Amino acid sequence: MDPQERTVRLPPASRPILLVVVDTEEEFDWNADFDRNATSVRHMREIGRFQEICDRAGVRPTYVVDYPIATQEESISALYPIAAAGRATIGAHLHPWVNPPFEEDVNRRNSYPGNLPGDLEHRKLESLTAAITTAFGVRPQAYKAGRYGFGPNTAAILSRLGYDCDLSFSPGFDLSVDGGPDYSATGSGAMWLDREHSLLELPATGGFVGHLRRYGAALQRLADHDGGRRVRLGGILSRSGLASRIRLSPEGFTFAESRALTRQLLADGLRIFSFTLHSPSVQPGCTPYVSNDAERSVLLQHINDYFHYFLGEMGGIAMTPQEVRRYVVAHQFGRAA
Repeated sequence: MDPQERTVRLPPASRPILLVVVDTEEEFDWNADFDRNATSVRHMREIGRFQEICDRAGVRPTYVVDYPIATQEESISALYPIAAAGRATIGAHLHPWVNPPFEEDVNRRNSYPGNLPGDLEHRKLESLTAAITTAFGVRPQAYKAGRYGFGPNTAAILSRLGYDCDLSFSPGFDLSVDGGPDYSATGSGAMWLDREHSLLELPATGGFVGHLRRYGAALQRLADHDGGRRVRLGGILSRSGLASRIRLSPEGFTFAESRALTRQLLADGLRIFSFTLHSPSVQPGCTPYVSNDAERSVLLQHINDYFHYFLGEMGGIAMTPQEVRRYVVAHQFGRAA
């Protein structure tokens, strides 16, 4: 597909747009092997802490939910009233190892759904779509691959199942060490994934800041190489301010870093920003990012501060993926989505 056909074009004076995407998933040990029996969703009792911040800011987050979330009463009862009241939207998030049908070996390579045979990836997403529709009374139209695992068959599968927005790309990050995609040279701009302009990619926002940021992808590849790891090149680049790799997220990054990345990308012309996190981070001990109450408070404060910064100081506007898609179609093609 010609790059010009893929490009999303918005007026230069467009207000910056904020998407908030929550990977809404089961709890599991991030440092252990993947386990089909790890399906607890107890943290969803705490999701109101995050949702209250969104409500106060006028943000409608998109909860991309996986199979354990969509099939257990504890998580459905926590999330259904929020979505039913129009305070959030529901999308899909495929974790293959806990999503039937169970036909593949459980290993790191197969944890990226895009690595599965196309027919199996299709049937797993079909099963997830049906479960979400039953649980929440809405058919999801936005999808985010688990572990950012978008593959060669994913776009066609999404189109066949009626999805029109994908949220899987992770610019600035190379996940190929255990079989995942390499997004190190991918930009944060929205793009069309098909010639018909029916499937819109809205990447997680990420990139580099610093004096050498334009060489960030190449420098990161050096940092990830054995020699670069030995001398801790990544840390040197970050601490020196030459090239810091940042994802727009309260997990593992500070508010100051989120603000710096936003300012840089806005100056570069980006107008659609995607702020992402994982639902288990609302309960201490469920992700590496939040191990105690103090760290949870820092994470929630980061979210609150960023919303005020983006929607206040930057004059931005919050949208859902489908609202963004309608906005893009209206401005780029002059028609309704």
